[in-house]
Amino acid sequence: MTVITRNIHIKTSRENDIVDFTEQTSKAVKESKIKNGIVTVFVAGSTAAITTIEYEPGLREDFPKMLSRIAPKGIEYEHDNTWHDGNGHSHVRASLIGPSLTIPFTEGHIMLGTWQQIVLLEMDAGPRERRVIMQIIGE
Repeated sequence: MTVITRNIHIKTSRENDIVDFTEQTSKAVKESKIKNGIVTVFVAGSTAAITTIEYEPGLREDFPKMLSRIAPKGIEYEHDNTWHDGNGHSHVRASLIGPSLTIPFTEGHIMLGTWQQIVLLEMDAGPRERRVIMQIIGE
């Protein structure tokens, strides 16, 4: 079994930014020359998350609205009481979605649905540069 690790950097512009990095993931898998296996994508940081979504304008608006209903700004978070940085909601939202995703691939092609893209969700209050680690495992 072969394991290859790649890092990519994704710049976000604001809170609720949703960045599609499906192509970078697909390219990393193809360049690995591994035919069959899995790729795990992981964002290093506690205020960003990774998931899949249909990357279209309606859902790019709906998804942050859903998160604001579940973990709204403007309520008390103990994190904010401790650190006074105003991003308690960001940590809670990122924890709900999670920092990683594993996608199978065969014949060097990731196995996503027709309307399914891999996205990074920025939960923090401002622009960030995120490091996404891709670990490609297989034969």
